[in-house]
Amino acid sequence: MAYVSLLPSVQAFLRQPHGMFLHGCSVSAKGGKLLPVVNPADGQTIAHVGQASGAEVDAVVESSRQGFKSWGLVTPAQRSAVLFNLADLLEAHGEELAQLETLQSGKLINISRAFEVGQAANFLRYYAGWATKITGETITPSIPSFNGERYTAFTLREPVGVVVGIVPWNFSTMIAIWKVASALVTGCSVIIKPSEFTPLTILRIAELAMDAGLPPGVLNVVCGDGSVGKALIDHPGTNKVSFTGSVPTGIAVGASAMQAKLTRATLELGGKNAAGFLPDVSLEKAVSGIIEAGFLHSGQICAAAERFYVHRSQIDPLLDQLVTRLKTLKIGSPLDDTSEFGPVTNAQHQQKLAHYFAQSRAQNNTIVYGGNVIDRPGCYVEPTVILANSASDTLMTEETFGPVATFLPYDDEDELVSLMNDSPYGLSASLWTNDLAKALRMIPEIQVGTLWVNMHTLLDPAVPFGGVKSSGMGREFGGAFIEDFTELKSVMIRY
Repeated sequence: MAYVSLLPSVQAFLRQPHGMFLHGCSVSAKGGKLLPVVNPADGQTIAHVGQASGAEVDAVVESSRQGFKSWGLVTPAQRSAVLFNLADLLEAHGEELAQLETLQSGKLINISRAFEVGQAANFLRYYAGWATKITGETITPSIPSFNGERYTAFTLREPVGVVVGIVPWNFSTMIAIWKVASALVTGCSVIIKPSEFTPLTILRIAELAMDAGLPPGVLNVVCGDGSVGKALIDHPGTNKVSFTGSVPTGIAVGASAMQAKLTRATLELGGKNAAGFLPDVSLEKAVSGIIEAGFLHSGQICAAAERFYVHRSQIDPLLDQLVTRLKTLKIGSPLDDTSEFGPVTNAQHQQKLAHYFAQSRAQNNTIVYGGNVIDRPGCYVEPTVILANSASDTLMTEETFGPVATFLPYDDEDELVSLMNDSPYGLSASLWTNDLAKALRMIPEIQVGTLWVNMHTLLDPAVPFGGVKSSGMGREFGGAFIEDFTELKSVMIRY
């Protein structure tokens, strides 16, 4: 075992009182309710975070409105420099942040290092480059002239104002950085409301943002349960919500935003993502693809695959090889850097997965491997492989958000496309084949926002990401995010 020793800075941070990051300072919340932060690897409480009261929500919004004004006086090049500085600080404090993330979420320490910190810094640098490239356009109107007058027009991209970023518990650092960077680079201020299960890393990052040169009020953090998020969305002083989370909660967030004051909303939701394997793919490559698509971070990724379609001629040998591979995974503490499979993030989610296992048994699905909660301290469940009876079975239709891969055989490519599209959701999917011609013909037929070929789950900041159908609205990354964080102003001049 190569167990990671906690840094003194991590131990000291855990001992601090936690509540909010308000106008450049860490402060204790006065709402009276303390929320425990529990290590899912052993069930021990590692910290408490105070829930914000209504008055404290008001104070955060007022601070953010002041921050929006001060940030508007900063040049695009200066904004870019602050984001670059913050990226450098994330890397300088990388081990500290990775340990905090692993302690609160149960994420394997190597994933916390590589994705939560390393990729977050990469995304920050990508966004920083956009600061000086947000432009409008000039237009020559076709309005007729009656007395020799002429016309010209141009457009401006202006920041929407105060952004509320609601962050889930599965990637609490990286997703928070996406929202912070999108807001700051476009000239907005931002309030981050982290999950009550994983609030620690963004509270620490907010402190680092001040060291990076961010003015007070431009980034605030407020903690609490869903009622705090709703209070922020409903508040007359906020202008936009950027939400990442489950489909049902996202629909409620979108409805609340519209009912409040037509608040703009970007919703990056989950779904029931599919992976389809054509018979020309080797079993070894298919098994590696399934591990990548469905079991990274115990399947707790919004874009992870949960529905797997394999040609009928290959389903039995593939499942045999997959089970053999899963049996070799080392299940252990996420702070042991030799572990390959860790816990899910909280006890509620562990019990939700246990409920899905019971439903699967009740519907007479074949549990090929796993299907149980692991009897040990913490929130562990077995990596699970299930063979469904039909496309209407519960585990083929409802998002489990866990290490549960459910399989169904198909007979031809038309049926494969039909099965992959047989969902009200459309966040992501993957297609696995060595036949480029077949892939190019099938790509336009698969109804998702992101489609991978011979890969799954991996994201790049230059490639827009988001869903179709019930999996969300709006896009992150690339240049597409700019439209969602700015208002387009048209100016017409007669001279």
